Amino acid sequence: MKWNNKFIYPKSSRSIEDGLRKYLIEGEKLPSVTSVIDFTKSIEDKAALANWRERTGVDLANKIQKDAAKRGGKMHSLLEQYLFGKLNLNLFEKNEEFQKMAEIIIKQGIEGRLQEIWGVEATLAYPEKFCGTADCLGIFDQKESVIDFKNSLKLKKIEYAQDWFLQLGAYSLAHNVVYGTNITSGVILLCTVDLVFQEFKVENDELIMYQNLFLGRLKKFHEMKNLY
Repeated sequence: MKWNNKFIYPKSSRSIEDGLRKYLIEGEKLPSVTSVIDFTKSIEDKAALANWRERTGVDLANKIQKDAAKRGGKMHSLLEQYLFGKLNLNLFEKNEEFQKMAEIIIKQGIEGRLQEIWGVEATLAYPEKFCGTADCLGIFDQKESVIDFKNSLKLKKIEYAQDWFLQLGAYSLAHNVVYGTNITSGVILLCTVDLVFQEFKVENDELIMYQNLFLGRLKKFHEMKNLY
């Protein structure tokens, strides 16, 4: 695993406006990838989420989501340190849940498979369209790839990972357009709180399909915003 700083990723700031996350980048304000996806969820998906919150109870549902975000943030931080060469796996403590989860992703998902790193927590902006942050970009399993790290309470069924695939489509599209790359692989590396590793890949024509699906959601996003 080696670094290749062949691309310069821009600096950006973020804000929340009307409940939507936006990026300010080089004087341009762009909607975030996740905001576009969340805002344009189908009626069925929004109803399913509302039903889950009702069944679970609002307070508990909020706690579950808050805990997942906190756990994910800590796990991402450790993975970032590792990718920057600032974390020695033989020395760091593994007492906390998020530490064990990060180690599993490293051992089962990254080691021996991530040949080259272009960027970590890299801002990707498609001019005049959208912006987002990719966890990792580089050569993975010998292919130009975008990689995202996830945590979950339990193993994820592929039908419930579609929003993640849309993210990969958006990030790969932006990178290919702006930097002239040929990213053909999107990778999700996940660990559950029970310390079970899971991996998803969308590649080649399937990744292109998700790129186009995201552009469709982006168009819908602007149409819906114009109605308010």
